[in-house]
Amino acid sequence: MTDTAMSAVNDTMTHPAVSDVPVATDDHARLEARRTLDHLWSAGKSFLGSEMAILGGAMSWVSERHLVSAISNAGGFGVIACGAMEPARLAEEIDATQALTSRPFGVNLITMHPRLDALVDVCLERNVGHIVLAGGVPSGATIRKIRDGGARVIGFAPALGLGKRLVKLGCEALVIEGSEAGGHVGPVSLTVLAQEILPYLKSVPVFVAGGLGRGDAVLSYLELGASGAQLGTRFAASAESIAHPQFKAAFVRANARDAITSVQLDDRFPVIPVRGLANAASRAFMAHQADTLRQFQDGALSREDAQLSIEHFWAGALRRAVIDGDVEHGSVMAGQSVGMVRSIEPVAAILHDLVEQAVDALIQREERTAR
Repeated sequence: MTDTAMSAVNDTMTHPAVSDVPVATDDHARLEARRTLDHLWSAGKSFLGSEMAILGGAMSWVSERHLVSAISNAGGFGVIACGAMEPARLAEEIDATQALTSRPFGVNLITMHPRLDALVDVCLERNVGHIVLAGGVPSGATIRKIRDGGARVIGFAPALGLGKRLVKLGCEALVIEGSEAGGHVGPVSLTVLAQEILPYLKSVPVFVAGGLGRGDAVLSYLELGASGAQLGTRFAASAESIAHPQFKAAFVRANARDAITSVQLDDRFPVIPVRGLANAASRAFMAHQADTLRQFQDGALSREDAQLSIEHFWAGALRRAVIDGDVEHGSVMAGQSVGMVRSIEPVAAILHDLVEQAVDALIQREERTAR
């Protein structure tokens, strides 16, 4: 035997292969469950380029450089909320985020923004890898511009038909968000959307969102065919979130039933449903609508002025809550998963818990099957 061969034998005896090392039953079960989880969300991980197929929901005033980089650095996928930002402001936020993380993150753009093309240019110039188009149906031209510029496109699909249309237009992944989510919401729950969409739309990764606060719940949607999940509420109350301490404290105090949608009093004056914590502002909004309706009926306000009065009620209200900490007179947007926020935790701990809860659920299922 040559010296090289003898050395290899000695190394094997001293440092046996991983497969030869005895593994505790519990550790082996966890390892196998984690492999199963990684397989279930492999398409989502591959698409995002992250360790976990978990996106941070894009929340105005909250999803900025600190939270986004914290999510990406911890193995998730952070997403900047552009909202009403102008191109120069978005450029500043992207640059600041890239200074805090070398890992992938995305940018959420509102399709109705008057300077959407310029915002897309900002993202492409800074090599943002993923752009999320929200707040309306994006044009084929916008999707082509993003893809031709080297970025990947994610769209929001509130129904199966629209999901298929977005894929045909060129969206490479979709988010289906149920009415349990915080902020602007549609009328259908995630439970129903998942049943409507997941079995029939398999050509692109689909991420589920709305009311998600535990990893075992995420797992259930992965097994239905989802490729990952998007969470907002739990991250909004994380240690890295720049939200005011009183904003986070309101989340910790709240129950799921406290997160309600805004109510529309008259069909002639549409109100876009927004889910947030009930407070003095939400009660005042009801009174404001009633008063505005009376003025319209008395002829004191035109229909157009009445609609504008209702729409302008919430101007600046989100910033008032998130940044200033006025949780009574501001808009405390939160999903129904707010009832699962019990403390202010670091982003890494939240992501770790989500994975461990999914792994625990897989182990428990195997144990039930083995009985």
